[in-house]
Amino acid sequence: MASDPTLSSSSLDLGVDAVSLTEDLVNIESVSGNEGEIADAVETALRALDHLEVQRFGHTVVARTHQGRAERVVVAGHLDTVPLSDNLPARRDATRLHGLGACDMKGGVAVALRLATTPVTNRDLTFLFYECEEVEAERNGLHVLAGSNPELLEADFAILMEPSDGVVEAGCQGTLRADVTTRGRRAHSARSWTGLNAIHGAADVLARLNAYQPRRPVIDGLEYHEGLNAVGISGGVAGNVLPDVCTVSVNYRFAPDRSVPDAYAHVREVFEGFEVELSDSAPGALPGLSVPAAAAFVEAVGGRANPKFGWTDVARFSALGIPAVNFGPGDPHLAHRQDEFVPVDQVWTVEEQLRTWLAQA
Repeated sequence: MASDPTLSSSSLDLGVDAVSLTEDLVNIESVSGNEGEIADAVETALRALDHLEVQRFGHTVVARTHQGRAERVVVAGHLDTVPLSDNLPARRDATRLHGLGACDMKGGVAVALRLATTPVTNRDLTFLFYECEEVEAERNGLHVLAGSNPELLEADFAILMEPSDGVVEAGCQGTLRADVTTRGRRAHSARSWTGLNAIHGAADVLARLNAYQPRRPVIDGLEYHEGLNAVGISGGVAGNVLPDVCTVSVNYRFAPDRSVPDAYAHVREVFEGFEVELSDSAPGALPGLSVPAAAAFVEAVGGRANPKFGWTDVARFSALGIPAVNFGPGDPHLAHRQDEFVPVDQVWTVEEQLRTWLAQA
């Protein structure tokens, strides 16, 4: 249920330039679970715009235009950041804006907020500013909204303002984690020949990972690059005991032409002969560049697209049947780093490209 408007101790002036607005957003600390203040500020600023219908759900703010256009586009960005790392307040020089969330993704949120001030566009727009993207899926504001009010996500196309270095990143790879377990027999380490060391048994698991050759499929003209890696290992009982269980946690990043069941079947095949248990998964999203709305957007913002190797919420839109791309300022390799920054010129360029696209006849 939508909340009542709440005044915030912080305020946002959407009339300033996009880089200054990014700085203001960065200086409102919004680590996942603590988005109340920034959501208040965003909601208050948007409610001042008469051409928008604004609703709030928890710390997720939805603003929509109703111009009667033939197409509707979602422009989405998350309000939360990863935890602080001695990187607030924001720091700006001639070329870069530094600070927590500057890259991931308050530069993109600032551009979206600036676009929201435009009363007349060639497409109807739905702006989504949502909470808890950086934490577990059940708390994700986009996921929650899809369950409670899916009609608000209905659109012909979606743009996720995730950092993409100012170039369209299409689709995203899926991800799964699985536990590969080896078993042995406990024994005193002084009489090791009477037991079976489960950690030693994991050597073949690691050997298969070292020898693994990842696929590099081409989809819609984009080459994706899969990866299968150990991300954790656990085992051991005591300093004088041979362990009877060892578990290697593996992470498979798979191209979006594979479903989660297909990906899991592949992992089981790689580790045939071992116990394999799925612990977590999320499907990928096909690039969808053959969809007219997506193709037109790519052409309008430079005519170039790259594959998205990480997982993003474009997968949620894909699951709803809505073609979506990642497009925002900032190098995705800088996301979550203590020294993250967004180039000021890139913020302005992305805003100008989107404004031009939304103004075309």
